[in-house]
Amino acid sequence: MKRKDSRQKRLLLVDDDRDLIESMGSWLNSIGYQTELADSLRAARRVMEQRPIDLALVDIRLEDGDGFELLAYLRQHYPQVPVVLISGYATPATASEALRVGAFDLLTKPLIDQELELTLKRAFAQHQMLEENKQLRAQLDQRYSFQSIIANDHRMIRTFEIIDSIADTRATVLITGESGTGKSMIARAIHQRSQRHDQPFVEVACGALSENLLESELFGHEAGAFTGAVGRRNGKFQLADQGTLFLDEIATASPGMQVKLLRVLQEWQFEPVGGSETISVDTRLILATNEDLEVAVSEGRFRQDLFYRINVINLELPPLRERPNDIPAMADYFMKNVARDAKRDLEGLSDSALEALVNYRWPGNVRELQNVIERAVLLSKGSQIGLTDLPSHIGNGARKSAVLAVAGGEHRRLSLKEALEAPEREIIAQVLREFGGNRNETADALGINRTTLYKKMKKLGLEDNPTFN
Repeated sequence: MKRKDSRQKRLLLVDDDRDLIESMGSWLNSIGYQTELADSLRAARRVMEQRPIDLALVDIRLEDGDGFELLAYLRQHYPQVPVVLISGYATPATASEALRVGAFDLLTKPLIDQELELTLKRAFAQHQMLEENKQLRAQLDQRYSFQSIIANDHRMIRTFEIIDSIADTRATVLITGESGTGKSMIARAIHQRSQRHDQPFVEVACGALSENLLESELFGHEAGAFTGAVGRRNGKFQLADQGTLFLDEIATASPGMQVKLLRVLQEWQFEPVGGSETISVDTRLILATNEDLEVAVSEGRFRQDLFYRINVINLELPPLRERPNDIPAMADYFMKNVARDAKRDLEGLSDSALEALVNYRWPGNVRELQNVIERAVLLSKGSQIGLTDLPSHIGNGARKSAVLAVAGGEHRRLSLKEALEAPEREIIAQVLREFGGNRNETADALGINRTTLYKKMKKLGLEDNPTFN
């Protein structure tokens, strides 16, 4: 049965036994491969220079040299080509040396058809996996490069400059900002920018796990450490060894977990749950929170010594509403990505749609903008995203943000500050009413921390309103 492939693989057979390689070539042709034959090192190099080869089968003993010489030549000039060595006199030491210097495998004569075919399939499967990994790595490099993070705001540009300065250090980084501002993407950008970029990037959402589960998740556990622990499991610190560990929502960590994290940051050592073995790691730690940790420290919810330990480099991401000039470029970027994936041909966003996006307050920040654009692309019927393609609350908000107000029978032009505060006050008041004045739930719904909510309520005259107390 012939192999099903988009293109026949071309094999180079190198052996000074002409009868053997002609017979082998005939059989390989019959199962769907193309073959090129060479009976010397010189002939093999000539073939490689004339046409592309997908894999080389090389005998170790040749008249003008040996297969190890050709292997070294291929590794230097054609590193993408897998090499399978063949020998009638192979020893375990020969096989070990072949694999050490880069051969995919070593087969012994006489060759068995099924063994050879299986080896070829394994070699091509591994090669395809390596190529796919290269492509994925390139996509990650592009996705988490600074070019993919749209920003003209001077604070974001300063953030990029800091990342360039500290990427290759082991300094712990604390990323702060409201929910949806892109803290995870910035963490990945730091990793991709560093010398650790070929090593694992491991992310843990601390707020999604209980204290016991988080401890096991981070430090691993031994078999029988707790109910359900049927086997030994490595934790995220070990999985991120030589790479980067990103702990999101760090403010939710319990006091006990904070003590354990402090020890790791001081010694880079820990013991798995239920174990006594001390494990050392070389892990870059990046943390993120949407809370004001200084307030959490003052309230006794977060250890001061841990705060000082993690606040070595602080990157504070501004909310999207404070970066209105970045919104059109971001919207266009998200639109093109979604349109490409959905195979939609869109010209762009209308002026009215862009105006609505710029005037909206974006409590969910960049994540909300991305979701809104994705929805608009998928639901739009025309060649352009218009105001009616956006969620109604965004369009309505744009109309309510008009800069003209009626005062004493005359039209008065509002200042920019007044125009921006009016919809913000309305949104906060509405959410407060929905949650019966509960400030914790209101802050969570708006994607901000309690301290930020208190400050905004005071500034907007909502603090003393009995409706919300």
